[in-house]
Amino acid sequence: MLNTETIKRFHEDGAVLLPGALSARQLAVVEAAYAHRLEHLSDNVLDLYKGSGATFITDTTNLAAWPAPQFQSLLHETPLADIAGEVFSTRDVWFFYEQIFLKQGGSARRTPWHQDSSYIPGRGPDFCRMWINLDPVRKADSLEFIRGSHLGPTYNGSIFDPDDDTAPLYAEDALPRLPDVEKDRGAWDILSWDITPGDIVLFHPATLHGGAGTVPGVRRRTLSMVYFGADAWYEPRPAVQTGGGELAGDKLDAVNGADPFMGQKDGDPFRPSYAVKLRSEREGALASA
Repeated sequence: MLNTETIKRFHEDGAVLLPGALSARQLAVVEAAYAHRLEHLSDNVLDLYKGSGATFITDTTNLAAWPAPQFQSLLHETPLADIAGEVFSTRDVWFFYEQIFLKQGGSARRTPWHQDSSYIPGRGPDFCRMWINLDPVRKADSLEFIRGSHLGPTYNGSIFDPDDDTAPLYAEDALPRLPDVEKDRGAWDILSWDITPGDIVLFHPATLHGGAGTVPGVRRRTLSMVYFGADAWYEPRPAVQTGGGELAGDKLDAVNGADPFMGQKDGDPFRPSYAVKLRSEREGALASA
């Protein structure tokens, strides 16, 4: 499904657009899974920027929703695991977690620049996130990436403080503070694209990225799927500092009240207990492993 140049750009740039990666039938499977997840939110759902007049809902990793037929179809009847397998150059692929977003209504500020790796206790080349939109998205309203930033340091997490995009999740000396990209956008090599339903934005979770704010009259429904492969290792994250804000509960070393990395040490193979192992085949078929 992916040519050599696309895979090369993913590893070098940290983010690529896969135009028309999903057929109409496959996109319908994604939309059904998204609708089911929106109807079955977890206890960790976040409603960000309350009081702005806009809706910005995000929810991450509701394991109770995974056995549903809509979600099982998403795992087994779409080419997402095959895409991950081609990027990782392996047939062994694990589904890690899902995240849904809903942006609509009035005006709200942009999503701060951040790395997902700040919240994920792992490192390595075999991680990818697939950002799938169910509505057309203009480049001006789309996700943006700093080219090649996944090859640099892991920064402190953002707590999405409305007054300070770089306000840290962890203690100041735990990880470098996030750069203030918006202060001098011209100094950064920023990637972004117009999105048509059926496209997939594929990026490494360590790539610095941020999103445009909510625009009145525009709806953005997004399902994001995260996969990993064999070249991924456990790397613990610091303890959240007191007053870590809403996103303190979004760290992925504690899911549904349990620690999925119990007993794992720094440098061990990355194996969260709830991850679903899939097998990627060249023909596009998926089989449980």
